[in-house]
Amino acid sequence: MQRICVYCGSHAGNRTEYQEAAYTLGAEMAARGIGLVYGGARVGLMGAVADGVLSRGGEVIGVLPRALFDIEVAHKGLTQLYEVESMHERKALMEKLSDGFIALPGGYGTFDELFEMITWAQLGIHNKPLGLLNTAEFFNPLLALVEHAAQEGFISQYHSSLLLVQAEGADLLETMLSTPARPHLSKFADETPPIEP
Repeated sequence: MQRICVYCGSHAGNRTEYQEAAYTLGAEMAARGIGLVYGGARVGLMGAVADGVLSRGGEVIGVLPRALFDIEVAHKGLTQLYEVESMHERKALMEKLSDGFIALPGGYGTFDELFEMITWAQLGIHNKPLGLLNTAEFFNPLLALVEHAAQEGFISQYHSSLLLVQAEGADLLETMLSTPARPHLSKFADETPPIEP
């Protein structure tokens, strides 16, 4: 695994643990020779995870739409910063550059990016590992919602287990590195209802 895409908030959140966990995850990635692909900002958890990777001399690639350069404040110390036209282009390029995905605490943008990658995995567009860094049990309500949707018949048992969840960055990286690649959707067609237009 050469690079992991990290989705996280452009704010620091209300707990110091969030920023500490983001920085530590970045440092742990760099220690394992894993580069970071992320949204390109220097603020919030986005800046913290980038700084963590850079603190150990790791590779950091940012992808930032032109419209967000002023809002998200581009990080100046990155290995490479891609400037793209749209959020759609941003997400597609981040997926292309990455071998796996991790979500840290964040808001609507983080949820959007995470669930798009889960959906792409469900559809067989990629079979890259998906991790949740569940700092301070931030994602417990989201995981409960996923479980509820599975119990109600909207998510198959196979797809409800796509998310790899750990509370510590080092443990999550080890889980992602040791989990075999999942087969594409076509091998589980009997578990998945047909897609309707």
